[in-house]
Amino acid sequence: MAVADEELVGAPPAPRKKSRLPMIIGLVVVLLALGGGGLAYKTMHAKAAAKNAKPAPKAELYLPLDPPFVVNFRDDDSLRYLQVGVTLMSHDADALAAAKAAEPVIRDALVSLFSSQEYSIISNTAGRDKLQAQALVVVRKIVQERLGKPGVDALYFTSFVMQ
Repeated sequence: MAVADEELVGAPPAPRKKSRLPMIIGLVVVLLALGGGGLAYKTMHAKAAAKNAKPAPKAELYLPLDPPFVVNFRDDDSLRYLQVGVTLMSHDADALAAAKAAEPVIRDALVSLFSSQEYSIISNTAGRDKLQAQALVVVRKIVQERLGKPGVDALYFTSFVMQ
């Protein structure tokens, strides 16, 4: 026997290298589980946020009815004049387009409404507010007939002069 063979026979066996493959597989599984859980958590939060999110408000669109309305009406003692500037507001462009197309009808209805008022009623804030609400109802009815929905959200008096 040679010296080299003797060293092998009397020497303790060389330690076996442990395989790292199970540890790598385990690490990959853990990372995938964490990634999948994080993705599920993020998706769940995104869905909840989308469900609870308020839709962005639509832009307010305005349609001034020019020129201002000028009507006369009777007071107890004399003939009086009323000049009213009116602007319509909607979040629906189709509603304002329908109002614009029906402007002669709207103007006629509002002239009738304004000229039927009594000075003692519309000379105070509550009376003007009531008249404004009545005018909005008139306009909404006309737009409803043409568009199938009221569409106009508000009616503003941009000027209000009585003499």
